[in-house]
Amino acid sequence: MNTLVIYDSLYGNTNTIAQTIADAIPGEVKMLHVKDVNVSELGGYDLLIVGAPTHGAKPSDAVSDLLQNIETSALEGTKVAAFDTRLTNKWILIFGTAAPKIAKSLKNKGGTLVVEGEGFFVTGGEGPLQEGEIKRAEAWAKEIVRLMNGYGDASTAV
Repeated sequence: MNTLVIYDSLYGNTNTIAQTIADAIPGEVKMLHVKDVNVSELGGYDLLIVGAPTHGAKPSDAVSDLLQNIETSALEGTKVAAFDTRLTNKWILIFGTAAPKIAKSLKNKGGTLVVEGEGFFVTGGEGPLQEGEIKRAEAWAKEIVRLMNGYGDASTAV
């Protein structure tokens, strides 16, 4: 499996989750900071995973810009997944988070959603990650692999 994990990170928490996910996926895995991504090359992967911190109920500006610059249908034939890092307060539940918005955008660009967007929790605005989140990210990545191996998908999600 040829995988690309794209992330943005302000305080290192999203980077840590992205690295954990990349390490848990077998095959050829490339991890890139969002600013190092060439959007014209995104369709060449079996699996594309995009993650960002949640800011103002949406992905970081850099990830939002990346998603806007992906051509319509550019991700056809590509399995996709999305994650974010977020706080656990009531405002997040009211206004939303980044992962579902990233997932919807990837799907709108032609990608096939493998799993619904997932959030990983930080303690405070700058982190650190809550206890257990690294293990949860590893388990989430392994679930993506399991689904990629033909045990279903979330293509109707979002």
